[in-house]
Amino acid sequence: MKWTRLNEIREKFLRFFESKDHLILPSFSLIPKDDNSLLLINSGMAPMKKYFTGEVTPPKKRVTTCQKCIRTPDIESVGITARHGTYFEMLGCFSFGDYFKKEVTKWAWEFCTEVLELPKERLFISIYQDDDETFDIWTKEVGVDPSHIVRLGKADNFWEHGKGPCGPCSEIYFDRGEKYSCGSKTCGVGCDCDRYIEFWNLVFTQFENDGNNNYKRLAHPNIDTGMGLERLACIMQDVDNIFLVDTVQNIIKKVCKIANVNYGENNKIDTSIRIITDHIRSTTFMISDGIMPSNEGRGYVLKRLLRRAARHGKLLSISRPFLSEVCESVIEENKSAYPILKEKSEFIKKVIRVEEENFLKTIDQGLLLLDEIIKKSNGKIISGDDAFKLNDTYGFPIDLTKEILEEKNMKVDEERFKELLNEQKTKARNARQNAGEDAWEKNSDEKLNIPKTNFCGYTSKKCTSKVIAIIKDGKTVNKAKMGDKVIIALDTTPFYARSGGQVGDIGILKNDSLSISVFDTYKDPSSVYLHKAKIISGEVSINDEVIAEIDTDFRASVTRNHTAAHLLQAALRKVLGNHVEQAGQLVNENEVRFDFTHFSALTNEELACVEKLVNEEILKAIPLEVREMPISEAKKMGAMALFGEKYGDIVRVVKINDFSIELCGGTHVKNTSEIGLFKITSESSIASGVRRIVAVTGLNLLNLLTDYSQKIHAVLNDLKASSTNDIEKNCKQIVLDSKEKDKKIDKLLAKIANFEVNELLSSCKEINGTKIIIKKYSNESTEFLKTLCDQIKDKSNNFVIIFSNVEKEKAILIVSACEDVISKNLHAGKLVKEIAALAGGNGGGKPNFATAGIKNVDKLDLALKNAFDIISKKL
Repeated sequence: MKWTRLNEIREKFLRFFESKDHLILPSFSLIPKDDNSLLLINSGMAPMKKYFTGEVTPPKKRVTTCQKCIRTPDIESVGITARHGTYFEMLGCFSFGDYFKKEVTKWAWEFCTEVLELPKERLFISIYQDDDETFDIWTKEVGVDPSHIVRLGKADNFWEHGKGPCGPCSEIYFDRGEKYSCGSKTCGVGCDCDRYIEFWNLVFTQFENDGNNNYKRLAHPNIDTGMGLERLACIMQDVDNIFLVDTVQNIIKKVCKIANVNYGENNKIDTSIRIITDHIRSTTFMISDGIMPSNEGRGYVLKRLLRRAARHGKLLSISRPFLSEVCESVIEENKSAYPILKEKSEFIKKVIRVEEENFLKTIDQGLLLLDEIIKKSNGKIISGDDAFKLNDTYGFPIDLTKEILEEKNMKVDEERFKELLNEQKTKARNARQNAGEDAWEKNSDEKLNIPKTNFCGYTSKKCTSKVIAIIKDGKTVNKAKMGDKVIIALDTTPFYARSGGQVGDIGILKNDSLSISVFDTYKDPSSVYLHKAKIISGEVSINDEVIAEIDTDFRASVTRNHTAAHLLQAALRKVLGNHVEQAGQLVNENEVRFDFTHFSALTNEELACVEKLVNEEILKAIPLEVREMPISEAKKMGAMALFGEKYGDIVRVVKINDFSIELCGGTHVKNTSEIGLFKITSESSIASGVRRIVAVTGLNLLNLLTDYSQKIHAVLNDLKASSTNDIEKNCKQIVLDSKEKDKKIDKLLAKIANFEVNELLSSCKEINGTKIIIKKYSNESTEFLKTLCDQIKDKSNNFVIIFSNVEKEKAILIVSACEDVISKNLHAGKLVKEIAALAGGNGGGKPNFATAGIKNVDKLDLALKNAFDIISKKL
């Protein structure tokens, strides 16, 4: 065998199986499609589950892929060892009821020995202990020496996950030589040492497990193989681990250059380098597939990886954001196989840079707080309450807290932390929990065994339909009566099911004896359209014929907003740049809400420009072109796709001249003039690197203008202005008058404060040269009390001032300390906390100034009385 680059190995594998009549499929997105069992794609076969189960017809019975994968269960071990990683690529060939054992074993051996030129004497095969069929194929038909075949038990060589398809496995091992051996006499295939490395698993899915370990042979068995690309590269490049493979090594070199360190000289430094290298590979690919940092789900995995990498940058003494620079190396090493990395490079780097900058703003404060918590801890465990406060209030991840504590041989009370976290989640979940009619959509395990719905709503507003399913209280029923809230499935429907951010249609189902109001429409994963409805009159039964008619006014408003969303995205890209990508969308009858990737608030000028561009296209009265075509043709046209979404071979393209071309399954106006006009009502941030624009069109814009007009006339009355031209002038005058009055008030307050200061100075107490002023106020402003503190401190540098202020059964405590007092170990922040605690309060602040809230106002006098004694003890 000869040394081979990782990128070359990938290409050789795919082309080899293409020569065996396999269709090369591009890597699926890391975001699982229609599969809630996975957070992220973690194996080569995971995106193709429905091909194996027969739920979805594969594009061909033979396919081959190189699949991006992420696994995070062992994230704490990544970097600590050179074995673990979160990102890897899985090579695979698959047969969906086509070829079986004979073909795949022959091809696997051919690829290993003839294409890669691996020495036959160093290749070993494991099979399931009872699989004589596979033993005969390997030895008699492929020609493998029987001494190189090992039988292993069910735990090692039988693939199954409870009920469902399963079957024996056959794995191919490479003997790395004596130097990797554990030295045991029994060392061989299956040993835990590093000598025999398994690199290719051939799974023969030939049985069905009924759940009770009864196995029935499948009529059409499948082949599912998986080979770790990085692991194979280790063999071909004769290196010990994935961090020494060529493409990964080049990323490590970039980290070392930035940190000014060398890899392989210091174990602690090497750990940080490996963590950064692995995590930046994962995060680069995750962002390229449309995953954004967030506080839950896969977005949290991304955030966790980025923050862990950033912290280890600090451990390498890198004091600035640097991960986006390392990301450039990831893109460079992988762009040939994944061109989307190059296409999205600026966006990917921007997301990483912003997230790292945000983390660096909080990490120092979090580390200081954690250090204080550790110092106060009497044992080896910090409380779950402290960990939760760090996480919830300061954004300091629990995983990072645990990792830092582990370095100090300490732990966190995770049970209490999870209890607090669950309490928080329960409150949030209860706040947004849906009513009973959503039970089917969200919770039911029952499945509808009916054909997918024929949707005619692109061209028809009503049609004759047959009722084929009725769901009531989460269960399928044969009939329902007046007053019942139900979900109804029809064989054909004009009702658009909510999808792609567009809400579902509303309308009516009726016949001579029946009237049903539909208030929402959605569809299940098998494309059955489900109409949420209430029976207004009559009784509905399975197989009833009804007229299904949508609310045309509602649909018209929604379609105006949907087409406007397309124009909005195009305008944003023209004004802000091509990094703008849709990050979420809601178009309903009232407004268009469009979320997009951008990293700063839009200026008034940018908003005005976006608005102008959209309205110009509306006024041009452009006819929309909507047609279906192969996705390859759509891409040649430059059609925009939803970032991270996976599309079929045939797609629906919505084209508005050359201004906007998008893949979209929603409903749209026939001509842009139908939109009327477009007006942005708000622009805001909703997450790191994600902005939101809300806008209105058509009659909603008219309603907005009417509302504005009414408010303007109300302002005219209040200002006693005769016309709108006077509003600006009158408002400016009011502001000027208010400033003049504020100046006069400030002067009066200063005089009052001066009198007050003299009185306070005459009544102050003194301990060992430190003067102490304690006074309780009522209904005074905090600014006034701060002014008093400043004026007193101007008189001398040895004051401790304690003020309280009671207003409407609430109280605050203020402590201010001069520099001389601070040098005597009197810290205002610690002092205010101690005094406030006597009245059930809490607070803190800087050494020279701090505040606290008081819960028990009736105990405030006692707290102030004890304040003098507290200070006396400290002095």
